[in-house]
Amino acid sequence: MLQDSHLIVLGLSGGLAVVVLRLIAQKIRNHSLPPGPDGLPIVGNMFDMPKDYEWEHWAKHRELYGPISTVNVLSTRVIIINDLQTAIDLLETRSSIYSNRPTFPFAGEIVGWNRQMILSQYDDRFRLMRKYVKAYIGTKSAIAPHRSVQEIETKYFLARVLEDPSSVIENIRRSAGSIFLKLSHGYAIDTSRPDKLVELVENASKEFHTATLPGEWLIDSIPWMRYLPEWWPGQHFKKVGRVFRNHNFEQAVRPVEFVKRQVEKGIEVPSFTSTMLRQGLNDYEEDVVQWGANSLYGGGTDTTTAALTTFVLMMVLNPEVQKKAQEELDTVIGHGRLPNLDDRPRLPYMEALLNEVHRYHPIGPMGIPHCVTQDDYYNDMLIPKDSIVLVNLWWLIAHDPKIYPDPHRFDPGRFYNTEKPQLDPQSFVFGFGRRACPGKELANANMFLLMSMMLSVFDISKARDADGVEITPKLEFGSGTVSHPKPFPFNVKPRSEDAEELVKNIFEDYPPPPTNAEDL
Repeated sequence: MLQDSHLIVLGLSGGLAVVVLRLIAQKIRNHSLPPGPDGLPIVGNMFDMPKDYEWEHWAKHRELYGPISTVNVLSTRVIIINDLQTAIDLLETRSSIYSNRPTFPFAGEIVGWNRQMILSQYDDRFRLMRKYVKAYIGTKSAIAPHRSVQEIETKYFLARVLEDPSSVIENIRRSAGSIFLKLSHGYAIDTSRPDKLVELVENASKEFHTATLPGEWLIDSIPWMRYLPEWWPGQHFKKVGRVFRNHNFEQAVRPVEFVKRQVEKGIEVPSFTSTMLRQGLNDYEEDVVQWGANSLYGGGTDTTTAALTTFVLMMVLNPEVQKKAQEELDTVIGHGRLPNLDDRPRLPYMEALLNEVHRYHPIGPMGIPHCVTQDDYYNDMLIPKDSIVLVNLWWLIAHDPKIYPDPHRFDPGRFYNTEKPQLDPQSFVFGFGRRACPGKELANANMFLLMSMMLSVFDISKARDADGVEITPKLEFGSGTVSHPKPFPFNVKPRSEDAEELVKNIFEDYPPPPTNAEDL
């Protein structure tokens, strides 16, 4: 009798399982995946993945498949969004399930970039890190106390350019890095020679871009390869990963140890790290602060440099825009001083220029990948759990003619003195939803300062060859997570003797503080 009961229970359970599986299968049939290209057995679309200019490659999908499409790489499903409204509907409106990051076996787990905000999983640790960073630099009121650091470091940039006009791009990076390091760790860089910490950060940043290149590391498509012995073919990633990981952790740990020593002596310069450490953190919170500080200067320096290099390139190629910006600066500021952040509300064309730099070349053309945490349905299409979601910011938003007429023309007038201003690029270039960049206000202030100060005292023009003929730079950008303009020739010179005199006295008026390089 007992055996019969067991058989009945087993039979009912089996029948119920069949019904559930049929219902799930029926639901999946009723909600097909977004369309996409056919793939090969097992490997899917692996050999169709772009190596560079990803935004141009994925733009073709909109013509072929519409605003949302699918590709498969082995067991990984990638959803491509080629439409602003779709991005908003999913990443903003449904941000609670679209705010995770893919695991990134190489860059995240092996190299350790998942410790930082940029590749961290959307969990309690990430939320605490973002809360700390946003409280320090995430709002206009929060960044107000940092104005003097931003303005003085930008003045140093002008003085260095006057000394060596051929080193503009290098000094843009130095200026950005110096601002972020002062704010993150109270660290003063060495200006007399290459700085140890700056070199460490820049090296780790370059390795991050290498580690996150699509299709570069086979382990990202075949995660179980990490369990194979090192002598097995294809295990080179382990050796590279150890080197990259050491550099990544060194750039995070060393500056925090520096701040701890400064705090113990009572000589620290107020910063994000020192402010947090003085609150008496436990080990978990201290680890969050360490990587949050690293995210602040590591993430901010390279992205700001890429955007400001784009600004310089646009000034070379669009002298009429430069002239109009300088006319506004001359009218509002005059010639006896440099602009500052208090002048920003009175410089609407400079603000429009800032927005057009963001729009013309979003420095993260495909954004940072999102990952959906549960099955979702959009316009009767299934977006399965754990799908990677990419947004083509560059081509189908920033250069969509329906959003921005004549999109390949660099025109700040889109956002200036018009009854119908076009879509504010700030709404997408800094990311979406709960993964939007918390340092947006600080980055914009840094950019505005350097752009306005530079144009107030310098002319940026085309370089000339040996015969005195102007050289028109090519409009070329590199690929990767952060896209920089490729090197291009240009000239920089003071606008007048008065402008030169204004810059010449900067180091006397604002003596640079002693470097902390030896204390590191």
